[in-house]
This record gives sequence, C-alpha cells and structure tokens, in this order.
Amino acid sequence: MHKRIALLMIMLFYSSMLFLTMANAEAASIFLLDASKPADGKITMTMSGQNIVDLYGYEARFSFDPDKLELLEDKSNLKGFSVSPIIKNKEIIIAHTKVGDVPGESGNVTIGTLTFKIKKDGKSTVRWDSIKVVNNNLKSTTYTVGKSIAVSRPMSKTFVDLAGHWAKEDVELLASMGIIEGMDDTHFMPDAMVTRAQFAAMITRALKLETVAFQSPFTDVSPDSWYAGVVSGSYSAGIVKGMTDNSFKPERPISREEMTVMLVRAGKYMSEETFKELGLSASIGFVDVHQISEWAIKEIETAVRVGIINGRDNKKFVPQGQATRAEAAVAVKRLLFELDEL
Repeated sequence: MHKRIALLMIMLFYSSMLFLTMANAEAASIFLLDASKPADGKITMTMSGQNIVDLYGYEARFSFDPDKLELLEDKSNLKGFSVSPIIKNKEIIIAHTKVGDVPGESGNVTIGTLTFKIKKDGKSTVRWDSIKVVNNNLKSTTYTVGKSIAVSRPMSKTFVDLAGHWAKEDVELLASMGIIEGMDDTHFMPDAMVTRAQFAAMITRALKLETVAFQSPFTDVSPDSWYAGVVSGSYSAGIVKGMTDNSFKPERPISREEMTVMLVRAGKYMSEETFKELGLSASIGFVDVHQISEWAIKEIETAVRVGIINGRDNKKFVPQGQATRAEAAVAVKRLLFELDEL
C-alpha cells in the first residue's frame, strides 16, 4: 500500500512539473498577412506577428507580379529607421531597425504595412516569403512565412465599340482577367486583325507561361521588342513555330488556320488527353476543307471536335483568312473553358 501511495505521489509530482514546463514554454512566433479591400485602385496589406520576442529589427521578403502591381509605400509600425525597399524582378525586400539601446517589441505586434497600386485588372498574388528577425543583442533568426494575399480588381471591363457585338461578353471577360487588352482604354477594335506576336501574347497570358529569356532561333524577333519574351516563352513550350527555321514574322496578321494550330498546341501543352488527335479529318464538314493546309488539318479537326473554333458563314472555315481580334479572344476563352481554367 505504501509503495502504491509513493508511486502515485511521484506520478503527480512529475505531471505537475510537466504542466508547469509546458505552461512556461515560449509559444512559437507566428506571422500573418492581412489586406484591406481595394479602394481607388490601391490595396494595403498589414504584416503582424503573434508571440513575438524582442523584435528589434527585421528584413522581410515578398514576391509579387510587377506587371499588375506597383509598390507605392512600405511603412513600419516600429520606431527607428527603415531602408528604402529593394525591388528586383518579382521580389520586394524591406528592412527596418530600432536605434539605440532599447528593447525590441514582444507579444502580439503590428509590424507594418505595404500599399500597392493595382495597375491592371485580373487576379494577382502577393506572397510574404520570409522574415529575418533581429533581437536587441543583434542575433538573427529567419522564419519561412508563406502567407499570400490574392489581389483582384473585379471590374467589368467595357469597350464602347463592343455594343451589340457577338463577342462582347467573352472579350470583356478576358479583358477583366488581364489576358487581352484594348487598343486604348475605351476601344477594342474587335474586327481588326491580330498579329502573330499579339496572339502569342494572348496564349502566354492565358496559360500563365513564363516569359523566359530563352534564345529563340528567330532572327526577326529583336531582344528589345515587346514581344520577345512571349514569343520565346511560347516557343520553348512548343506552342509557336516559325514561318521558316529562323523567321517568326511577328508583325504579320495571323491566319485562322495558324491561330487554330497554336490553340491546339496550347491545349496539348496543358492537357494532352483532352486535345489528342483522332485522325478524323474528313469529319470537319466545311465546304472549303480542301483549302486547309496539310500541316494544319489535324489540329483544325481537333479544335472543331473539342469546340474551341467554329467556321464562318456558309459552312466555310476560311483557313487562309486573317483572324480578327474578336475571333482570337473568343477562341482563347473557349480554350480556357475546356481546360477548366474558367
């Protein structure tokens, strides 16, 4: 009996010690990123921390899309001195430190804010990747944060020259997503022609391809041109090819068959199964099927079967006809729908 009582006392003692140890243990620091609602084309994000211990200075790193967002201001809630933000490619680095022999911040702390200008419609993301925390003794600890904020300006983009146009809904949807742009702020010019470079840009934005600095073989694509990145990115993905081995003809209007072939290659890049060829070219059913180039007929059959392209009037496909901006936008929208991206 005495042994049982002694054993019970020992168990209670160590249970109490374990409870006190757990109660006194420091909780892990947690970092959070919150955002206000977009207003006047701007959005402000707030960095905060919980269970912070002796935060004297910090260096925080973020990733973002500079094509859609512009950092207007970073502001620290801590007293002291801030370093001007470093913005390079898709990364932002901000830093701040207190000054003098003062204690760092502890507890639940609002660290600071970032304010961005929303440059374009469509979705974007700001990700807080990491923070290096420096304490009063100048010892540092780096934390992986991994918190993201989705940014969007859900505007219904409209163009005055789309009133009553058959492609109005699809064009404005893609414009609001930042996939296509107007010729200016109020005009889309739906019946204007599309160049090969412009359509490569549509595909690149739609599929979120990297605009790589890959050296394409095309001597007529200048590295300084606005389309160099999209041509190289879509070429490296196997979506675009040249008119010859070393010529892309970026400024040439794209034909309907060229556009369709690019669409199907893009579909295969994303989903080989959805866009596989069945070898049924005779089932296309257009009265001008004989005018389709041999190199394009399989992709056109696939595009028609999947439903991303239609013919024009009188059951004609018009393969050599120049694609319009409206036709290109609608075809890209249908591609995204088939890929479950809409």
